[in-house]
Amino acid sequence: MNRKIQIGVMGSAADLNYSKELENLAEQIGYLIAKNNATLIFGAEKDYDSLSTAACRGAKKAGGMTVGITYNRGLDIFEKENVNVIISTGLERGGGRETALVLSCDGIITISGGSGTLTEIAIAYQANIPIVALKNTGGWSDKLYGHYLDERKRLKIKGVDTAEEAVETIINLIKNKYEK
Repeated sequence: MNRKIQIGVMGSAADLNYSKELENLAEQIGYLIAKNNATLIFGAEKDYDSLSTAACRGAKKAGGMTVGITYNRGLDIFEKENVNVIISTGLERGGGRETALVLSCDGIITISGGSGTLTEIAIAYQANIPIVALKNTGGWSDKLYGHYLDERKRLKIKGVDTAEEAVETIINLIKNKYEK
């Protein structure tokens, strides 16, 4: 592959009241993605923080490339985000933005997650995009790791325990996919 690997980080929005521990984990994942010379793709929010935006902060701390996919129109995003590239989809939350977000990724890592993360997991599954879920983070990540989403058994959602394992696993899954 001649371009940088593009890894998405998907997870709970702030209105799900995630812990500071999960926010730190997301930042660590973003940091490790950047240190592995991959591009971080994330859901750039316009109104509040999320685990995806925390991953962006981590990647920026490591000097990494970040691409935020946002909903609706305009390039305005949540003030804490320090992103290199913003892509405004003109689409709303609830399927449209999530489709553009996931299909821009070679693989995704999920942390906790509500209905938006569930949508992103389903889109990745349908598109045969590798999925790694952080165990013991709650939400859909805990409910779905180790499982297939349906009887087609396209790909199993890999469950991992640490940020390091998440990044290493997703990079290996992506490389194996492209070597075939």
